[in-house]
Amino acid sequence: MSLDHATAATAIVRLGRRVAGADLVVGAGGNISARIGADKILVTPSGWALDEVGEGDLVVLGLDGEVRAGTAKPSSEANTHLAAHRARPDITIALHLHPPHANLLTATGHGIRLITLDHAYYVRRWATVPYLPSGTEELADAVAGALGDADVVLMAHHGCLVVSSDAEVAFERAANLEAAATATFRALLLGDTTTVCPPEYLERMQSLEAEAGGPVYGKGV
Repeated sequence: MSLDHATAATAIVRLGRRVAGADLVVGAGGNISARIGADKILVTPSGWALDEVGEGDLVVLGLDGEVRAGTAKPSSEANTHLAAHRARPDITIALHLHPPHANLLTATGHGIRLITLDHAYYVRRWATVPYLPSGTEELADAVAGALGDADVVLMAHHGCLVVSSDAEVAFERAANLEAAATATFRALLLGDTTTVCPPEYLERMQSLEAEAGGPVYGKGV
């Protein structure tokens, strides 16, 4: 799936402000990409805070990695974005973020638990890759491989990559990942190591989606 250039640029700028406002990134950390057409992505520039990036600052990359338009240097994690879009032609948006509680739990070996209905509904499938140097082809390949069975990839001691075919769902997925990590952290402080969302909830959602022929995000379920 893809967006036209103008729609993608607006979505990226809006997402940048939302994830920064939600404390999912700090300073110039994090980056965002959106697919535009069959063989190009629009990506945030390197070294910019996401809540300060404007539509004219974005860079167009071919899926081959060549700069097609834009004067800024593309994100240092462009390799990971490109690999994600190549691996998952069904996605439109990719968010690379540094959510603090998700990072802490992953680094310390504590699994994130999906405790509430929203956690379970939006996050669902995730994978973890070990520490690999940021910006490298090695990390990009590991993340792309993990995306075969996940919509969220946790990168140890680094951050996460969240993907979706919809910008709003991408934000909800990222926000609920961090909310789940925060809830897990607090549950651990209470001495709880087992509580999760009842599995029958997701079973019901999957049944409804099978009947509807697709996701039922935002439809009051």
